[in-house]
Amino acid sequence: MMTHATKEFIYGLPKAELHLHLEGTLEPDLKLKLAQKNNIEIAAKTIEDVEATYKFNDLTSFLAVYYPGMEVLRTQEDFYDLAMAYFRKVKEHNVRYVEVFFDPQAHTARGVSFETLFEGYYKATQDAKELGIEAHLIMCFLRDLSEESAFEHYEMAQPFKDRILGIGLDSDERDNPPLKFQRVFKKAKDDGFKITMHCDIDQIGSIQNIRDALHVIGVDRIDHGTNIVEDPELVAYVIEKGIGLTSCPVSNGFVTDDMKGEELKALLHQGVKITVNSDDPAYFQSYVSDDLYAVAQKVSLTETDIVTLVKNAFEIAWTSDENKGKYLQEVDAYLAQQ
Repeated sequence: MMTHATKEFIYGLPKAELHLHLEGTLEPDLKLKLAQKNNIEIAAKTIEDVEATYKFNDLTSFLAVYYPGMEVLRTQEDFYDLAMAYFRKVKEHNVRYVEVFFDPQAHTARGVSFETLFEGYYKATQDAKELGIEAHLIMCFLRDLSEESAFEHYEMAQPFKDRILGIGLDSDERDNPPLKFQRVFKKAKDDGFKITMHCDIDQIGSIQNIRDALHVIGVDRIDHGTNIVEDPELVAYVIEKGIGLTSCPVSNGFVTDDMKGEELKALLHQGVKITVNSDDPAYFQSYVSDDLYAVAQKVSLTETDIVTLVKNAFEIAWTSDENKGKYLQEVDAYLAQQ
């Protein structure tokens, strides 16, 4: 399979997605619908108006658009509708398994209860089964808030802990390194949660943050993390330990000056369990198959490369070996039909 991967080949592959923010799936039409339903005044009046606000050139400017957009999410039904819209969309991409992030602090700060947002999201993950999608929730802390706030929300989550797959860390990395949250992540790990952290692209101290996430925090995965290519010792470490990276090439191209496709390709060919994901697809107008195709075009990935990326995602998923095997067999069955 040394041929270049075609769009049809990529879209048809069974896939897993491991780096997806549910709040980042708020498409303009749903945003307008929810604003009207909840009597919320927003400046945008048309889909085109909303799309015009989705302009950013780095992580900070993206977040300045991203968080205010959540204002339209108020009821359990709203959170359900948001998640279900994503699941219906990725069914078209033959996505079979997802682990999705949610940011409770962004909603409790607006007066939405943890139970409201969680039950809406969770019901959607259950109804996704009818679409042929297995879906799980990862709760993220906002790193630009305090560790005390993270602990408060960790406690809020306790009644729902059996329905939460893992714990993550996201938002603005500037001056908010992994070690700021060392205690709360130790607690989560001691309690049996899988843990992951965003180590965003081209941050000040990117390599140190990756090193601390791996060696001090003891993460099970790194979200983004492509800067690891700059440190051969860290690359060797994640290969040895089987620790995966959830990269988001199209997102990279919006918040930095490059997709980081060559870095992804280098890590892939070195044997790192790197994957391709969509991050915030409504804002970047690119869902997971689109991301795979975009990076394949950018750096001439072969069908073999794409299959490895797709299999990596199933292999580093937080599920049983038996379940991974089932999905990997689906990939092999698809390849046998080509």
